[in-house]
Amino acid sequence: MKKEAIVLLNMGGPNNLNEVEVFLTNMFNDKNIIPLKSSFLRSFIAKMITFSRVEKAQEIYKRIGGKSPIVGHTRKLVKKLQDRVGENVIVDFAMRYTPPFASEVIERLNKENIEKIYLIPLYPQFSTTTTKSSLEDFEEQYHSSGGDAILVEIKHFFQNDTYNRAVIERIKERVGSDECKDFDIIFSAHGVPQSVIYAGDVYQKHIEKHVVILTQMLENEGMKFNDVHLAYQSKIGPVEWLTPSLEDKLNEIKSRGVVIYPIAFTIDNSETDYELEIQYRDVASELGFEEYRVCRCPNDSESFVEALVEIYSKMR
Repeated sequence: MKKEAIVLLNMGGPNNLNEVEVFLTNMFNDKNIIPLKSSFLRSFIAKMITFSRVEKAQEIYKRIGGKSPIVGHTRKLVKKLQDRVGENVIVDFAMRYTPPFASEVIERLNKENIEKIYLIPLYPQFSTTTTKSSLEDFEEQYHSSGGDAILVEIKHFFQNDTYNRAVIERIKERVGSDECKDFDIIFSAHGVPQSVIYAGDVYQKHIEKHVVILTQMLENEGMKFNDVHLAYQSKIGPVEWLTPSLEDKLNEIKSRGVVIYPIAFTIDNSETDYELEIQYRDVASELGFEEYRVCRCPNDSESFVEALVEIYSKMR
């Protein structure tokens, strides 16, 4: 009997401290991250960047338990999704820069009688640096493997109402019984170099549209924050990145309380568990914020599982 498969795609994260070097090397070797025609030059630059950053990155991962939480959360999500879609659909996941790699997943799938593979990158908004990179990686390796299943892909889902309800639920959790009017909310997106946007990447447009959608949904729920902001985090290197930075935004608003929602992520990782929860909490404390609250990503929430079921159903 012919089967179908759903493969969730994400960037990945170190499963242990030894994989930090693997993660950085693979990320900076990605032609969608460092778009150089010369693979030799890109590899050389990747080695230099990794060498300069690996020890600092390992210290960061030590602060959050010695590994990224992304794989653990994704395994739980896969299990719940598998339970929902039934045994005739195989659910798996592949990471771009750390195990499990696409090659491992493809090897497993090629042993099954798979007719269609539905690829769902776990990035709500499209970017060449994330969505395109993950899809290209899987598709190139799959075709090289000799697999003959039809590959069906989705490139973004930030407009999906069920997914956005999962986001609203996370925001409600962090506000709790307090009044929204006592907080500003910042939608913090992972930044990209401005040159990526100049080259035609729609990521910034998708982020801005997503903020508008979520702001309207919050207001419909009676959640009227003092003010709503968009900022970008995770800048690396001296080149121009999307602005405003999260630090600049915190300096600008200096409100009594702030809620941060990591709008570009569906699964918690070092950028949420360390950068937002620890690094920027220190910044907010120094600026005198009375309340600094970071929302969790949807992770394996029931609403996110429901959204993925819906997305898969619409792809069929």
